[in-house]
Amino acid sequence: MSTIPRRLVVAATAITMLGTATAAQAATAPKAVPYASVVPAPAAATQASSTFTLASGARIAASGQAAAVGDYLAGALRPATGFALPVDKSLVAHAVDPIQLLIVPDASLGDEGYTLTVTAASVVLSANKPAGLFEGVQTLRQLLPASIEASTKQPGPWTIQSGKITDHPRFAYRGAMLDVARHFFGVDTVKTYIDEIARYKVNTLHLHLSDDQGWRIQINSWPRLATYGGSTQVGGGAGGYYTQAQYKDIVAYAASRYITIIPEIDMPGHTNAALASYAELNCNGVAPPLYTGTDVGFSTLCVNKDITYKFLDDVIGELAALTPGPYIHIGGDESQSTSDADYQAFIPKVQQIVANHGKIAIGWHDISKAALLPSTIGQYWDTTPTNAAVQAAAKKGTHFVLSPANLAYLDMKYTSSTPLGQDWAGLIEAKTAYSWDPGAYLTGVNASQVNGVEGPLWTETITKLADIQYMAFPRLAELAELGWSPASTHDWNTFKTRLAAQGPRWKAQGVNFYASPQVPWAK
Repeated sequence: MSTIPRRLVVAATAITMLGTATAAQAATAPKAVPYASVVPAPAAATQASSTFTLASGARIAASGQAAAVGDYLAGALRPATGFALPVDKSLVAHAVDPIQLLIVPDASLGDEGYTLTVTAASVVLSANKPAGLFEGVQTLRQLLPASIEASTKQPGPWTIQSGKITDHPRFAYRGAMLDVARHFFGVDTVKTYIDEIARYKVNTLHLHLSDDQGWRIQINSWPRLATYGGSTQVGGGAGGYYTQAQYKDIVAYAASRYITIIPEIDMPGHTNAALASYAELNCNGVAPPLYTGTDVGFSTLCVNKDITYKFLDDVIGELAALTPGPYIHIGGDESQSTSDADYQAFIPKVQQIVANHGKIAIGWHDISKAALLPSTIGQYWDTTPTNAAVQAAAKKGTHFVLSPANLAYLDMKYTSSTPLGQDWAGLIEAKTAYSWDPGAYLTGVNASQVNGVEGPLWTETITKLADIQYMAFPRLAELAELGWSPASTHDWNTFKTRLAAQGPRWKAQGVNFYASPQVPWAK
């Protein structure tokens, strides 16, 4: 969905559960919580008085399915510690290895849950699946001093408070979206963003690959989409596109971080780059010029031409073959130049094409006004919690991912003086971004129909990695907590202290973040 909508609406050993603050508590200083440096908040935690110290001769035990995560952990810890940290991949984890990563069947943890037990002698991380180990590693990293994130050797010591964490996500879908159509970002930038979002247990990256201003993926059967349609961007820059090999590289890199890539080809609107590339996709057979502005709603595929569906079948087919994840995003927003009748005829056809290629369609919630397949997922971007078409679709069983623009859009300004971004959906300061419950947000949509949350970052004003980081952090970490942590843990007074602990980590990592005055940043 684009950024300018049609409607501008504005220390005991007993288990300690992180609870919801009462009104009286909320007015007082933040209460003490176990592991007060961890974002997202764990489901349950106990903290003890002893500490574990990572020593120079330590090894990491990680065999079988745990081996890849063990390698990842060692790679994350070596630069700052200067330790060799060999990974012991023997079939039996040796007791002499102070850090142990174990796959232990436990259905209660699901695919991404984990248990982390720290004593003075060892750190044992266990999970039902490798993805759970990976998410547990992100927590483990946050239990170490912030300087662990540095890329050069630091003095240490590398201590972790003893205790136990048992954790699992609230929602299965926790996403970020990066618009590479309005401004293009190369493979290295995307990989860096993947690493940054993975640290907060985000597990999907939605790439907005096409729009009026640019087409960003090579399609062999329609080569001019990339070579011509991808040749510009907002403001008239050089643009760019991913070759299929580069896209596969991104997908594989994301998978190594247990992140699923969701490609989006927006349609039937937001299609000027495609229309300019191939005249036959236009109803009048005339290709419009390339577009470098930011207005929306003026373009549409010719939904009554057979060639349109041949085109979409080819594009979706090639994307599906390149994308092992289950989803293809079909856009569907702001198609103001498509009649309602044509739109309602078009969306079912496109959903079926996606299904024919073995994928599940996701679309911006605008698609709710058309007939939806039972598998199709809507992505909600409106600025109010009530939408009649969405409610009607929900009654028929449609599920939704939530990205309300006035709460979750990462391109909205923090304050009126923010140098980047837009403000059509409102200003989103740190506290505002944390101030809602995804499970209870949408009117007429049951919590069981909410698959999760996503933070979209539209890039009309975003041109480099530092811009992406500044607009995403801290807000994406906040959204990640709303998606992962139990609703009972959501309390601004305790959260802002945990969020503050991320500042030194971002500094150590070289992440350009917005230091909100609402957060008591750690020094």
